[in-house]
Amino acid sequence: MKTHCYTLSGFHTQSWWIKMQCQLDNRGLVAIIFFILGMGTLLPWNFFITAFDYFNERLHTPTSSNASESDQTSPYMFDNMCVLLSQLPLLLFTLLNSFLYQHIPERMRIAGSMVFILLLFILTATLVKVKMEQDLFFSITMAIIWFINMFGAVLQGSLFGLVGKFPPKYSSWFMSGQAMAGIFSAVAMLVSKISKTDNESAALGYFITPCAATLLTLCCYSVLPHLKFAGLYLEAGARDKETKPELNENLTLVKVKPVDSDCTGKIMVTDSNGEAFKSLDGAEKQGEKAPVLAVFKKIWLMALCVTCVFTVTLSAFPAITVLVKPNGLFTGTMADIFTPLSCFLVFSVMDWVGRSATYIFQWPKKDSCLFPILVAARMIFIPALMFCNIPSRSYPLSLFKHEFSYITIMSLFGMTNGYFACLSMSYAPQFVRSKDAETAGALMTFFLALGLSLGGAFSFVLKKLI
Repeated sequence: MKTHCYTLSGFHTQSWWIKMQCQLDNRGLVAIIFFILGMGTLLPWNFFITAFDYFNERLHTPTSSNASESDQTSPYMFDNMCVLLSQLPLLLFTLLNSFLYQHIPERMRIAGSMVFILLLFILTATLVKVKMEQDLFFSITMAIIWFINMFGAVLQGSLFGLVGKFPPKYSSWFMSGQAMAGIFSAVAMLVSKISKTDNESAALGYFITPCAATLLTLCCYSVLPHLKFAGLYLEAGARDKETKPELNENLTLVKVKPVDSDCTGKIMVTDSNGEAFKSLDGAEKQGEKAPVLAVFKKIWLMALCVTCVFTVTLSAFPAITVLVKPNGLFTGTMADIFTPLSCFLVFSVMDWVGRSATYIFQWPKKDSCLFPILVAARMIFIPALMFCNIPSRSYPLSLFKHEFSYITIMSLFGMTNGYFACLSMSYAPQFVRSKDAETAGALMTFFLALGLSLGGAFSFVLKKLI
């Protein structure tokens, strides 16, 4: 009886043997790197918007309803312009990245974006100590906002494409890192409020921190290709799903004893049941990457889900949630930190919990009709938050006046946001071949940005209703 050998033809067999032997040694390090990469995509912008008080003070823009009438006539609408000039490039360049990423090398897109973001934050930190005319400062700041979000869109889309080549749990690590960025910025805001640091000093800290974080992220990305476990999936990105190692992380390599003249000590890839995979030669000869539209047809439901998740979230957070005030339990100094603590920190922590939970269990499954139903059901949070204790509302109805009611709603709101967003982003690459996973990741990033933009637009409508 003839023994069939399955060789890694076309690849360096010895190299693959070493890599497969070492895959258990550094998969934890790969997970940590993806966590840091996720944090690095959102931490710079989160810290930038945390410094809104600094920008408003420097532009003499009113920050409260008690501002004098002369202040109200300020020609600068920083908050509105910031929203506009952040959402437009985010939406535009995530879309362009979905179509043009194949023509620009991945390393150039990711490393180049990180370098430019680092330089932009160095410039922003320098401007804190540079006195200049308000018009010039406003123009420079608006340009910085545009370019930070432009490079951030390319970076985020490219990294989602990269993580799509790996098993789904690494998407969970990546998105958990993004949530951690929100926690860090919320803690920074809280500490600033408690310590009563002046806006200029606080802003300097807000801008220096992203510089260090971006530099760390760049270093981690540079290390990733050199890790043997990561190398398996990066090299396997062009092969079809049926031969993709991550579908079964218990893959092993075994030496085949020579049985006949054409089989001399070759290497065979087997799964946990000892069954051999087909020759990888055929996988290499399969067609090119599918067109973007063809990939979209396979992931459209997950794209719709992630859009819905962030549309619901951004409709109420932070436009509605920051309007909620304490009702007697938080008094004195505690009243001053109610919003940073109960709104931003609670949401960020529970968002991280929800994203991290997908590493432990993933329910409903990607093919379940219950998944989009539960995603749509999150819309109940919008009226729930609108009926919390908002003194400035035009009608007196407040169903959830107590602070703990608000904190409970915010906790569930944040946790479901992180959980369903992470599941949507993790499931999408599983609907396509491994060679199309990067396209799926880039497309999903566009629909994530679309959800953010739609949510931001709807927030203006909801504020009018209150």
